[in-house]
Amino acid sequence: MSFKGLRTVIYPAPELAKAKEWYTSILEEEPYFDEPYYVGFDIGGYELGLIPKRTPSKDGAVVYWGVTDINETWEMLLKMGATPDEEVTYVGGEVYVATVIDPFGNTFGIIQNPSFKARD
Repeated sequence: MSFKGLRTVIYPAPELAKAKEWYTSILEEEPYFDEPYYVGFDIGGYELGLIPKRTPSKDGAVVYWGVTDINETWEMLLKMGATPDEEVTYVGGEVYVATVIDPFGNTFGIIQNPSFKARD
C-alpha cells in the first residue's frame, strides 16, 4: 500500500508572521522550517505547514489533531484567540471531537481517541 497515514497538514496563512506566532504558542513548539514562503512545525512526527499564498476556507477538509484532554485543549484554543465552531462532541466509544476556527479563518479540529496509535 502506498499510503502511510497523515503526514502533513497545510493551512493558508495570509498573515504568516501572526500565524507562526499563534501556532508556536498553542503547539508550544518552534517551527523547524521558517521561510517567507513556508513555515513548518514537526509535531510528534506530523507536519503542520503554513503558507501565505492561499485564502482560508471554512468549507475545506477538516484535519483533526490528536489530543490527550479535549476539554482542556478546547479551553486553551479559545483563550488563544480561536472561536468555537463545533463544540466538544461525544461520537462513540471513548472518542470526542471538536473544531474551532483559528484567528486566520482555518478550521482546526481536535480529537481525543485513546485507542488510536500512530504506526509506520
